[in-house]
Amino acid sequence: MVAKKIILLSSILVSMSLFSACSNGKVNSSSQEKMVNIGISQIASHPALDLAREGFVEALNSKGFKDGGNLNLEIQNAEGDIATSQMISNNFASDSKDLIFAIGTPAAQAAFNTTQDIPIITTAVTDALEAGLVKSKDKSGTNVAGTSDAVPIENQLKLMQEIVKDVKTIGVLYNTSEVNSEIQVNNLKKLAKKNNIEVIAKGVNSVNDISQGLDSILDKIDVLYTPADNMIASSMAIIASKTTDKKTPIIGAEEAHVQGGALITEGINYKKLGFEAGLMAVEVLQGKDIKELSIKTLEETELVINEDTLKKLSINIDEDIMNRAKLIKGGK
Repeated sequence: MVAKKIILLSSILVSMSLFSACSNGKVNSSSQEKMVNIGISQIASHPALDLAREGFVEALNSKGFKDGGNLNLEIQNAEGDIATSQMISNNFASDSKDLIFAIGTPAAQAAFNTTQDIPIITTAVTDALEAGLVKSKDKSGTNVAGTSDAVPIENQLKLMQEIVKDVKTIGVLYNTSEVNSEIQVNNLKKLAKKNNIEVIAKGVNSVNDISQGLDSILDKIDVLYTPADNMIASSMAIIASKTTDKKTPIIGAEEAHVQGGALITEGINYKKLGFEAGLMAVEVLQGKDIKELSIKTLEETELVINEDTLKKLSINIDEDIMNRAKLIKGGK
């Protein structure tokens, strides 16, 4: 009888324990979620990269990762300095972040040079394969995946020809330290050659070189093309001011250039680009092997025209282009 009572009591205690555990799991499931620590490394401050960061965070929020709740975001900006970008990545690796979000090619390369263990989601990297970050664009094969800001050079060359009739010479200003910029320049040269158009490319090493570099080519070109380049994007005010004085239109690679004073672009939306990268980050956080993920590009482009710049240049743009464009104001 005593033995039966002991067995019965044990069964009751076990049942109560299981019930309590299940009950606690339901009540506290949200509070017991693992805190996710993400380090965001941004190479520089300018509208396109800022929008990409905003889109990334929005994507995380949309999937239940909330900063201050189950998500801890540490945002660091190198302000264009490569050494600082490397230091940021070193700190993130030392802190054993769950994931690093690298915005811009130099930031992505710095992160990859630091760690091959922590997952790295990138955005605003034109060619991750050429930059040595992945083994394949279809399946990364490394701890890096993300979204590319590769711009439709063919569309933009066509746009230059439509804006400047009989264009013979295109000028390009770019940062020699950015791999993605060189890739864009080389692609433009190949396409322009097929159309019997000359490209005069001027590389610069720092912001201080931009004014002089621009002066050296402005009298030789019909139109200026500004690639998706962090240094160039950050210097659009001076670039737009000089080209406007010379009545030389700028066709930019992205909307941020047009906001800064370029005439027109047909480019991608960087907030959407960052949002897509954020969705990829969620996949990784939920257990997806990053080596199986790809480098994604956006197919959809948007035509944007700066009305103020258009007036200053006194250029007539075809009605069909105007009708499908988003018109903005601003710049120098």
